Amino acid sequence: MSHLRRSVTYAIAAMTLFVAVPLSGCTSGRTFDSIERSVEMTESTKTVGGDGVSTIYLAGGCFWGLEKYMAGVNGVLEAEAGYANGTVESPTYRDVTTGLSGYAETVRVEYDPEVAPLPFLLDLFYDAIDPTTLNRQGNDRGTQYRSGIYYVDEANRPLIERSLARLQEQYDKPIAVESGPLTAYTSAEEYHQDYLDKNPGGYCHIGLDLFEKAANAVPDPSQFPEAENDVR
Repeated sequence: MSHLRRSVTYAIAAMTLFVAVPLSGCTSGRTFDSIERSVEMTESTKTVGGDGVSTIYLAGGCFWGLEKYMAGVNGVLEAEAGYANGTVESPTYRDVTTGLSGYAETVRVEYDPEVAPLPFLLDLFYDAIDPTTLNRQGNDRGTQYRSGIYYVDEANRPLIERSLARLQEQYDKPIAVESGPLTAYTSAEEYHQDYLDKNPGGYCHIGLDLFEKAANAVPDPSQFPEAENDVR
């Protein structure tokens, strides 16, 4: 898990899920090591705000890169790789990679909303994915690599819906990011946790420049809960 580590996207559009064995996986394609050598990463100091901690679950392709990406955001207290919203009990990585379990590779994000409000985190999440591709990110294809936002707090639903509506305005074609309540979640095996820290040569579909951008990002005042409440 990622405890205060340093440094290091209202609608689902025609979400017709297909069942297929993945054409590629987290172990192929561009490696994090190769892009890390091309850009010198900067460090950002984590900040912790008030006592409240919130949780959101984000699915966007291979969870190795997304976990490290979200963990580097100021105000994110913990990021964990896992499997969300499937239909089998206690899925394993082998179950999920078949594309038959219904689960999506997902990152559980624990965050301080006084430092990193949810709309801010979602904007950074959208940066790390192609929100118009269905069941695919980077080299990874299959329903287990679909994009999604899953919440455990019903109060987050309108924030997510407004965020996705704003995202849709940026595209001519429908976005393919599903959203809804979390229905099931299982933590991924230990070897998936902090995978890119343990394996710098591991595959990552997120460009290193985005890691730097996320680590140094600061939310707009309008993204904080008080401002969101004013426009409800």
